Amino acid sequence: MEYVNFGTGGVKVSRMALGLGFRGQPDEKAGERAILAALDGGLNLIDCANVYGYMDDRANIGSSEKLLGKVLGGRRDDVVITSKVRSPIGPGPNDEGSSRYHIMREVERSLERLQTDRIDVYLLHHVDETVSQEEQFRALDDLTRQGKIRYVGVCNHQAWEVLAALNVQSELNAQPLITVQNPYSLLNRTLEDEMFPFVRKTRIGVMAYSPLAVGLLSGAYTPETMPDDSLLWGSRRRGIFGDVLRGKAADVLTKVREVADELGATVAQVAQAWVLSNPEITVSISGADTEAQVQENLGALEIRLSDEQIASLDAVSRGLRMVLDGSDFENDR
Repeated sequence: MEYVNFGTGGVKVSRMALGLGFRGQPDEKAGERAILAALDGGLNLIDCANVYGYMDDRANIGSSEKLLGKVLGGRRDDVVITSKVRSPIGPGPNDEGSSRYHIMREVERSLERLQTDRIDVYLLHHVDETVSQEEQFRALDDLTRQGKIRYVGVCNHQAWEVLAALNVQSELNAQPLITVQNPYSLLNRTLEDEMFPFVRKTRIGVMAYSPLAVGLLSGAYTPETMPDDSLLWGSRRRGIFGDVLRGKAADVLTKVREVADELGATVAQVAQAWVLSNPEITVSISGADTEAQVQENLGALEIRLSDEQIASLDAVSRGLRMVLDGSDFENDR
């Protein structure tokens, strides 16, 4: 297992993280086995959020953090935990956002669910334009000084927004953020436009989520085959995937499968290996729901794509921007 510095932070993390979104996992025991398989496989980075829970259902908010706290036990000091704040967790006027009030309240709730005294990397889940950056990053810096979080990061920010955050942190004499977390895959290369040049200059880490494009690159789908046995998405996923699996997106899937056949690997492994082949990417987040998926994704870390294979994947996917994101399935809960 390869371990690298987490962006500008000194802490070492595996190049793959286990994400606990658990979109297709309704069962606590199966979730526990997935976490243990990741840890036993050498992953030391677990990506969570206060809103994550079984089946991506708002009724199960916090269940992912609770499960992680239960499973870790005596292994807590061997694991780097990220969690997030910003997304709505209830109907109240202060039940979402990046206000000092919400951040300070939610970090305590996350710590209790995780059964720990600190969160290693605490991330703002989305941009919040209703709250000044001074308020947001002063609150996060206070938590860092209190020892309740170790490092700070942001999710779903554009490069200019990350730069603005760093400038505010500098003015506040606050610890600067060490990582960004954004979607990146063969079907969404948006980060290459501005974020990649930015992180090459600043050395900030990049956590790539949705490397399988919400499952489209999982290997279960082809332009000709739309299985309908998905635990969570059902016929709606089939319909959306059928719509996008035409033209260039279909060409990408065909090429990934060709490369997978050459290597004796799976489509999911090749898709994730391509993400990790980019030097700007620090960590790829595996959204595995089951032990079997964890084991398959771990295999991506063993794959070394040739220069020719990388070039062919680059060529077929060049220019693709956000073919799919999680919002496509926002109502499927």
